[in-house]
Amino acid sequence: MFRRLILLAASLFVVALLAAGTFYWWVTNSLVQPLSFEGDTYTLMVEPGSTLTGLARRLHSEGLTTSPLPMQLHARLAVSGKIHTGEYLIKQGETILDLVAKLLKGDVVLHRITFPEGRTVAQWLELVAAHPILSQQPLPDIAEVSALVTDEDGETAVENAEGWFFPDTYTFPRNRSPLDIFRQAHRQMQAILAEEWRNRAPDLPLESSYEALILASIIEKETGLASERTTIAGVFVRRLNKGMRLQTDPTVIYGLGENFDGNLTRKHLGEENPYNTYLISALPPTPIANPGREAIHAALNPEPGTALYFVARGDGSHFFSNTLDQHIKAVREYQLKRSKNYRSAPAGNQ
Repeated sequence: MFRRLILLAASLFVVALLAAGTFYWWVTNSLVQPLSFEGDTYTLMVEPGSTLTGLARRLHSEGLTTSPLPMQLHARLAVSGKIHTGEYLIKQGETILDLVAKLLKGDVVLHRITFPEGRTVAQWLELVAAHPILSQQPLPDIAEVSALVTDEDGETAVENAEGWFFPDTYTFPRNRSPLDIFRQAHRQMQAILAEEWRNRAPDLPLESSYEALILASIIEKETGLASERTTIAGVFVRRLNKGMRLQTDPTVIYGLGENFDGNLTRKHLGEENPYNTYLISALPPTPIANPGREAIHAALNPEPGTALYFVARGDGSHFFSNTLDQHIKAVREYQLKRSKNYRSAPAGNQ
């Protein structure tokens, strides 16, 4: 009788070991099995307050796993730390362990938006409004964007935000505020402008880094070929040194605002406004666009030379002249006899 009891207990122990081993194998094997879904990727949104055990139930209910138990046990017994909220992209072949690692690291999907050089704040806001992700957030207006901006000392608010945002490609997670991206772009512009100002050439006719920013925005708008950027900067710097008017069309166009219909006329050049550099003998009061680093560098490190004038050839490049007579001849050749293929900037840069 006693021997039978021992045999029964031993048999039950063996069965229990086999069951435990089988269960352990099932759990560990489930953790390394590819998650099941159709398509190449699966987007998982993790909201604030989510837990691994809760996500395990959700993944099971959405058909990605055969049971929530393996992930729940793994979460309780093997995971320390909190998961991060956000948008996660699961790729075919990835497992529960892969997903948990992403959640703990915060490896969320990053979206992108590119703000090209030479665009205004209003144009940046249009890009934000057209973005498939950012447009889902409350969209700021110019007043809200301007409220982010301080001048070069980082303390004084400015009235006009134009020029104070650095053109670049910015990455961001879903649900990030567009204002946060503008704030990042402003801080980047402040840092780059300060660095370029420290390394500027001597004897420039610029009293502050803000004036450099204004000049850089004009150079940005006037430049069709990157190779001409410092040459154009040299023309403007020499004109400022001589007290000459800059006489540059982009400032007039900016000053016209919504009244500009794409056709700049002689009448426009004679209209008084703070941005009409055909009438004022100095820089306009603010930048006219957001310039890139190359334009800022050119404004502060212009190419030496003698040219005081330039005119667009129609192929994106410019003809530079030392005297007014030379310039008038160039205008007649390149502006008054425009071909059908005339353009002020290279194809793709207009």
